Amino acid sequence: MSKIRIAHMAGPTATIQNTPPLVTSNKARLRKGLAPLLGNDGSISTFDALRAQRLAAPVKVYVEQFSAHPLEADTAELYADPDGYIDSEGNFSRERKSAGDKPVYEIELTPEDGLYPLPYMAMQKDGAPWEEEATAPGSPLSRQGFFPDGSRSFEEIDRLSIGVDGKVNMIGGRAEVDFYRVAPPGGFTKGLASADRADTGEGDVATERLGWDFFAYKPYHLAKAPPRPMLAKITNDVQAIMSSGKYDGAIWTQGSPQVEETAYWFNLLIDTNLPIACNAAQRPQGQVSNDGPANIVDSVTYIESRIWDDGAGNNRVGTIVLQEQQFFAAREVAKVDARPGGYVATGGHGGIMGQITHAGAPYIMYVPAYKHTAKSDVNLTRLPAMVKASKLGPEGIGTIDIPVKDGTGKLLADAIPSVSIVKDGGYAAEMFGDDPAAEADLDFLIKHKLTSGKLAGFVVEGLVPYGAATSELRTAMLRRASFSGLPVVRVGRGYPEGFADPEPTSIAGLNLTSTKARMLLMACLMKFGSLPAAANPAKPTPEEIAAHRAALAAYQKVFNTH
Repeated sequence: MSKIRIAHMAGPTATIQNTPPLVTSNKARLRKGLAPLLGNDGSISTFDALRAQRLAAPVKVYVEQFSAHPLEADTAELYADPDGYIDSEGNFSRERKSAGDKPVYEIELTPEDGLYPLPYMAMQKDGAPWEEEATAPGSPLSRQGFFPDGSRSFEEIDRLSIGVDGKVNMIGGRAEVDFYRVAPPGGFTKGLASADRADTGEGDVATERLGWDFFAYKPYHLAKAPPRPMLAKITNDVQAIMSSGKYDGAIWTQGSPQVEETAYWFNLLIDTNLPIACNAAQRPQGQVSNDGPANIVDSVTYIESRIWDDGAGNNRVGTIVLQEQQFFAAREVAKVDARPGGYVATGGHGGIMGQITHAGAPYIMYVPAYKHTAKSDVNLTRLPAMVKASKLGPEGIGTIDIPVKDGTGKLLADAIPSVSIVKDGGYAAEMFGDDPAAEADLDFLIKHKLTSGKLAGFVVEGLVPYGAATSELRTAMLRRASFSGLPVVRVGRGYPEGFADPEPTSIAGLNLTSTKARMLLMACLMKFGSLPAAANPAKPTPEEIAAHRAALAAYQKVFNTH
């Protein structure tokens, strides 16, 4: 059976591609005459953390027989003889010379073997031990804990993660993987020569900047997340990879709080019939009980199984998020707690499509009823080249042209809409009365969006039911925004199980969360452009109301089906 071909696409702030800080070991500290690491009781730490590293030269080691498990010796009669013996002075011989000699296995370790868990011996340039990524707490001088692409995390999984059958190579034994740095969590601040690249790409890697070319959340005082325009590069890169004809599927890795949004974006924008499995981790690579390796291996299993295939070569489930042996529909998945098991299906009507059993068998229990990927009405292929956006000028609200795609069909960064989530709750109005000046935050947001020259809109996370706002003043302000060309979506707060019903001047977000509704509204804006604006948004004419409702209906149709 031939191996499948998988594209791994590195996304931002990905804990699954992060490691705990490389802390200088006690072996190194004691060698340098430095104070050792201590336990909570003040005693010297019994063990050093072992970190995956490469040997520089071959080395011969002797491993004590029956030391891999406390009960190996209990069945000693089942074992072959050892390779030899070590005497009390550390000398090796093939034959036992005294009763105190230890039986051992002789092993030659070579650089070609791959990574080995070893004590971390590095020191800072000034002779101080490393305690964290930064040279000192709060320092701008820092190392990176995130990998620049997926190759290292996949190698560590294949080399060091052990399956239920006691074997390794759980990815490489089944799949050939190419690595893409779509919006990576780690970067090359001094550039990288082409010959040293582990990812798929041509030429040297230019000097990269945190917050522009790569996106990490540690050290926390230097954290940078990708801005809204980065969605264009992500969309174009992923679409090109999925359309290349090289792969049987793809794995996307990203930070655990944001992966749900990107997965839904792929469901809406990426025109493909191939599976995309999105993975995250609640704990970094190498930390106790880290969950990332199993999630990635399960994604390989899912892609390889073809249970996503409808029998005609089409992907029947769309983009999924696969966490802790469950795979979730991109539309319904949400992280609700920062621990393994912290993902739920929102909306109250399914969302967990299937699972990987403890024996590694994948099953699908249901197929989404909503459009996705190749059948999405707002995927990249179906987006127009240009739409119109409302813009407030000296003479009132007019429209401007917004190019959505370039001549090659790529999404333009300036086309990514600006959609704000307005959260509402009880006692939200600032004071009694109907003066919009009292709601300065919302007043500013509306004016800013109307003068920005961008596609723009709002999502109101209101009460349950209906997604209603508690303040009639704020509701009236958003109603005027809608008649100014800015579409408004209403959803319930939290993870509502019910549905927001239609209302004449806004879009019903059904049972979407506010973050998912935001992604869908952004996609719809690039499909339809702004709503038609009334000459006086506070008092639209009957004709303007009719045009407004007709435009809203197109939006609502997409919200009802995606």
